[in-house]
Amino acid sequence: MNLLNRRAMLKAAGAGTTAAASNMAAVDVLSQPALAKELTRKGKNVILLWLAGGASQLETWDPKPGRPTGGPFAKIQTSIPGVEISELLPKMSTRLDETAIIRSLNTKIADHGQGYFLMDRGRRAEPGLEYPHLGAILAHELGQIDSQVPDYVSMYTSTEGRRQGSAGFLGARYNPMFLTDKMIPEDIQLPDSITDTDHNDRAALRRVLSENFARQTRDPGINSHETAYERVRGLMASDHLFDVEREPQAMRDAYGPTQFGRQCLVARRLVEAGVPFVKVARAWWDSHGQNFETHRELCADLDHCMSTLLDDLKQRGLLETTLVITLGEFGRTPKINGSLGRDHFANAWSCTLSGCGIQGGTVFGKTDADGQTVIDGEMNAGDLFATIFAALGIPPDKEYMVGSRPIPIADFGSEPCQEVLS
Repeated sequence: MNLLNRRAMLKAAGAGTTAAASNMAAVDVLSQPALAKELTRKGKNVILLWLAGGASQLETWDPKPGRPTGGPFAKIQTSIPGVEISELLPKMSTRLDETAIIRSLNTKIADHGQGYFLMDRGRRAEPGLEYPHLGAILAHELGQIDSQVPDYVSMYTSTEGRRQGSAGFLGARYNPMFLTDKMIPEDIQLPDSITDTDHNDRAALRRVLSENFARQTRDPGINSHETAYERVRGLMASDHLFDVEREPQAMRDAYGPTQFGRQCLVARRLVEAGVPFVKVARAWWDSHGQNFETHRELCADLDHCMSTLLDDLKQRGLLETTLVITLGEFGRTPKINGSLGRDHFANAWSCTLSGCGIQGGTVFGKTDADGQTVIDGEMNAGDLFATIFAALGIPPDKEYMVGSRPIPIADFGSEPCQEVLS
């Protein structure tokens, strides 16, 4: 892949800094645009709040009360004049100054499997080419080569049924760390039979033997092995990041006792430690029956946990470098079915972007009076991904080379939505 070599860049940056310290006439390497842009996006993070199954835009960000499609819930005024959202999100209604609502997604695919693929990769599947998913791309673009914390953590959600996501042509280095059963990863803690002293002594012995072997062999593959080993040691040392019991009781109480709340707290701990991408999923939005009872419960959890997360990130000075996304496979039908449910709908639905690189308090796009079609600002999956990349300082027109073929980081023809970018 024809990518900017981060190791060379960081080495050059370090050399430039040293030279500048000894010779003020030296050219500052950070003045070079490509290097400056690369460095400015380091330290940025993403938390994806994945609404597995497809949340209803009509019960969240684009309510239509009083219409045949509107359902029983009212809309409420938010902290942004003229902007109203569902009454099921009262806490978020007071926190939209850091959030942009996009009401005009038209992604066309209303099938769980294909819809998930599209909203996970920003483009449709193509035979013979395995595209990386969003988390892998952002781990690749935002992560540090020598980082000792995970690049990408994906929290468990029962509705997705199996582990989802692949780094595709980016390679296994950027596959996620899956938490399938619990929030603390398996196999990164020492067995009870090995003490910390034993572990450190073994590492020291291994390092001496490895260095001697490297001097004698002079094989560049030895360095890759050493890097991989040190990364594993770093991951083992980061096990505490997944333990919410290390948080003060008041903070645990603030996020609440639900699985979603505890995972949001872990997500904050991870991005604070430098993890580039964390996916937190809230399950069971697939409300073909009893949609309104379902959303009353789920929206209460989303409203509380999302608002607490944004407050926590903001108070810690992390929101300006952390992009929080709420997204699912698709939305729900404006038409209410015979089971008082809403079915799959991908022609006019909503998502939100908060924090890093986003113009808070904005609402982009518009649907018709019944929420059936987009009448202004239509956005597809590629455009949404281009907007996410732009918010993080990643050029949406950047290309990877897969063999001799250029692959744009956002789908062909995609454009970022400038109206929601700061």
